[in-house]
Amino acid sequence: MQIFRDAADFDKCMSLLISSSSRSKCSVHSHVLMDNHFHLLVTPVDKDGPADFMQSFASAYALYYNKRYERTGTLWEGRYDSFVVGSDRYFFNCTRYIEMNPVRALMVAHPAEYLHSSYLCNAFGIPNPLVASHPLYESLGGHSEERHSAYRQLFTHHLDDQSCDEVRNATRTGKTLGGNDPET
Repeated sequence: MQIFRDAADFDKCMSLLISSSSRSKCSVHSHVLMDNHFHLLVTPVDKDGPADFMQSFASAYALYYNKRYERTGTLWEGRYDSFVVGSDRYFFNCTRYIEMNPVRALMVAHPAEYLHSSYLCNAFGIPNPLVASHPLYESLGGHSEERHSAYRQLFTHHLDDQSCDEVRNATRTGKTLGGNDPET
């Protein structure tokens, strides 16, 4: 179902994500808002953070959407899907998976062309009040231009099918991606 119909919906979503992430003490490192779904890479302060974040956001956005489009009922299909990124090497696979979503969906040729993601912030330093820097992102360089350049280099090649499948499988099963479990 289409959950973002126009710029006002995207703007409201961003506003609610910002307030909900702050309230739940969850840092968002990358995101993409598609027409019918969204992806977030989040670091919580505590184990309840993600659930609090998503509950706060989902109920507020559904209330806004239902009022705006004169509808009733649920907007979301079941509980949100989530998984733990259990290894540093998978962090950037997840950011790439998220920010390349519009490219894989054939909406744009390059993630820089899509305005509803964190790519422009992470790759060029364009301010995005939702995005919080992560220590692994900071490790890409000693100063912002160095980090932006290194980040853009991560996107010179698409994620291979196996990496995309690993992220999708972790999302679907809730298993830790890159943890000590030999099946991850």
